[in-house]
Amino acid sequence: MDQFMYILELIDKYIWGIPLCALIIGCGIWLTLRVRFLQIRHLGRALKYMVHNEAHGEGEVTSFGALCTALSATIGTGNIVGVATAIAAGGPGALLWMEIVAFFGMATKYSEGLLAIKYRSIDKDGHVLGGPFYYIERGMGKNWKWLAKTFAFLGATAGLLGIGTITQVNGITSAAQNFFDPSLQHVVFSIGQGESAVPITLTTIVAGLLVTLAVALVVIGGIKRIAGVSQIIVPFMAITYILFAVLLLLCNLQQVPGAIVTIVTSAFAPQAALGGVIGVTIKDAIQNGVARGIFSNEAGLGSAPIAAAAAQTREPVRQGLVTMTGTFIDTIVVCTMTGLAIVLTESWVPELGLKGVQITTRAFQVGLPFPSAMSAFILMLCLIFFAFTTILGWNYYGERCLEYFTNGNKAAVKCYRWLYIAAVFIGPYLTVAAVWTIADIFNALMALPNIVALLALSGVVAKETRAYFHRDLQHRLLHQKH
Repeated sequence: MDQFMYILELIDKYIWGIPLCALIIGCGIWLTLRVRFLQIRHLGRALKYMVHNEAHGEGEVTSFGALCTALSATIGTGNIVGVATAIAAGGPGALLWMEIVAFFGMATKYSEGLLAIKYRSIDKDGHVLGGPFYYIERGMGKNWKWLAKTFAFLGATAGLLGIGTITQVNGITSAAQNFFDPSLQHVVFSIGQGESAVPITLTTIVAGLLVTLAVALVVIGGIKRIAGVSQIIVPFMAITYILFAVLLLLCNLQQVPGAIVTIVTSAFAPQAALGGVIGVTIKDAIQNGVARGIFSNEAGLGSAPIAAAAAQTREPVRQGLVTMTGTFIDTIVVCTMTGLAIVLTESWVPELGLKGVQITTRAFQVGLPFPSAMSAFILMLCLIFFAFTTILGWNYYGERCLEYFTNGNKAAVKCYRWLYIAAVFIGPYLTVAAVWTIADIFNALMALPNIVALLALSGVVAKETRAYFHRDLQHRLLHQKH
């Protein structure tokens, strides 16, 4: 097991090196320049479009439903566990790098949503297919179909073995165990031997079975059932989590400025910020911040446009704006609050020996004015629902990727659905470190074809954006005239 982890970590460090980090951030910067900082100028309009559906649009679900499906896949363990692991590995400065990635990632997400609508395919039954594989094939040309197929394969695999199943259900069962059986009193069996052995408790088994059953009941219903469930759960749990996070920050308002200073200082001079306590470097802060930032908001990953393509709309730019709000809500709002809570309560420091969800749980227990058991319970519920909806969203992504890869083979898609449920079933029995490392690797591999496409089609994005806002300006001037 130790040898396996060593190999995984070696691959992860190689893939998530400076070149890929620079490519992802560089793509976001380039797109930001091409759309003239649209994420600042039109954020208000984007938030308005988010809750106002377009009339007479073609598609399978409402724009809000498509956004909730995308948010269901993004607001998950990355917001609670991912932030904690990023700060634990890269120091508080990793949070700032997450924010930087998110800011430029908003332009990336906007471009993905725009291209998804522009190049999507709608058959006579109203079934929508869209996403990076379609804007690669149709936007870049048939000669690039191999790249589209590559993305589809990596997307289906990432959903099945990485970000969509194992990390999420592992986060759920870890949170349940941390709450119901933190001292490991009800261990049923262990996986591995010696110090590396992983104890499996009764709580882990029961929680894993319940999640597997719930996932099976929803995913069999397809995009409409997934969107329907997501539209109920995602807004409710996001608002609930934000309210408790705001309460935590208000209760510790005096510590917030110091936490912000620590985060900023640590981003550029980790050793100085931490007093030399841990051997964190700027590279560690950047690497962990970028990797976890991408894991959390999925900007550049190419997953969100698969959901965006199903939206009932005729305007690519409008849906691009709606898609962009996903990154704003996910990272700029939710991840920032989680990170501030962890830093100001000092729950991340190595001396505590905490990992993953334990870090965020301690932050809530220390920071909230409630009994520690109640705070842990609140966080556990939020994590469970966030992770559950992420599992649902990524099932849809994976199926659409496989549908494209197999040229619409329905038998393959049905088989994938059951394999997906099986992956959810085995997820609780893998180690946290292995789970997150595998997810990071697949995220990186999946992002590469999509980023190539975004850079190649950046001119299309810029042209469509200028045309839309020109038409909008003309319409408003005409309206004022009359």
